[in-house]
Amino acid sequence: MTIDRPFLGIMLMLGFCVLAPVGDAIAKILGQTVPIGQLVLVRFAVQALLLIPLVWLTRRRWRMSKRVTWLTFVRTILHIIGIGAMVTALKYLPLADAVAIAFVMPFIMLVLGKYALNEEVGARRIIACAVGFLGTLLVVQPSFAQVGWPALLPVGVAINFALFMLVTRQIAKETDPISLQAVSGVMAVFVILPVLLIFQNSGFLQLQIVHVSSYDWTLLLSIGVLGTVAHLLMTWSLRFAPSATLAPMQYLEIPFATIIGFMVFGDFPNPMASVGIVITIAAGLYVVLRERAIALSLTARATHAQPAEGTRAA
Repeated sequence: MTIDRPFLGIMLMLGFCVLAPVGDAIAKILGQTVPIGQLVLVRFAVQALLLIPLVWLTRRRWRMSKRVTWLTFVRTILHIIGIGAMVTALKYLPLADAVAIAFVMPFIMLVLGKYALNEEVGARRIIACAVGFLGTLLVVQPSFAQVGWPALLPVGVAINFALFMLVTRQIAKETDPISLQAVSGVMAVFVILPVLLIFQNSGFLQLQIVHVSSYDWTLLLSIGVLGTVAHLLMTWSLRFAPSATLAPMQYLEIPFATIIGFMVFGDFPNPMASVGIVITIAAGLYVVLRERAIALSLTARATHAQPAEGTRAA
């Protein structure tokens, strides 16, 4: 078992919060010249090329049960759709706005947990979800007024990623995370490449393979490396610190995205969007901290109950 090292876990999660919006910024740049299908293909191909040697060198398990293999395939399809939708959204929206809207995901996860998994969710967390949705609407509204329906794409990304996380929960205890990502990268390439070849001579420009400059190739490779390393940092952070400690840190991705968006593109959220971002962060942090308090309470009850059960058994 890995010994908890909270500071290391926090630093690893901080690395994820920095790298993820940097990768999004590069995707926003590439989205203007490189078809989305080609961008996503290279993203997953680099993931596979980086992780397959790592799996081999560390002698990790490749084999999966039939059930896990199918769920991994579903997870891969969701991942492809999520990245494609986010890249499309970034073509139209400021970086900070797109990232902030996508952070409606924790609220969607809570609602799905209540109604899809029959998890117990209290009234206060439901109210926090409603407030979080309100904050998200404040971010969406000015963007929708400017660009129309693409402003809703990050909401679709959030729903997609919530489903992605639910599927991941189903297989997390049965697979090694690095092996899972390596297999997912290979699956994605085998899914995307035939689609792009089929549509190569069609009118669907975003599903074609085009010649790109050496500069664009550098960016394409870097987005694959950044995406892979960022998710590894997140995975490894959970080995050294509890998720309850790390979850609030993920909201640092929004201010980092704001800074990067301003430095690279000169974008800054307008006043209404800024208020919405603050509300979304506050509501999300409340949900996270409430989840942590409930988990600690359940742990304390279990700890107090053990001696009594032992006494009765004696």
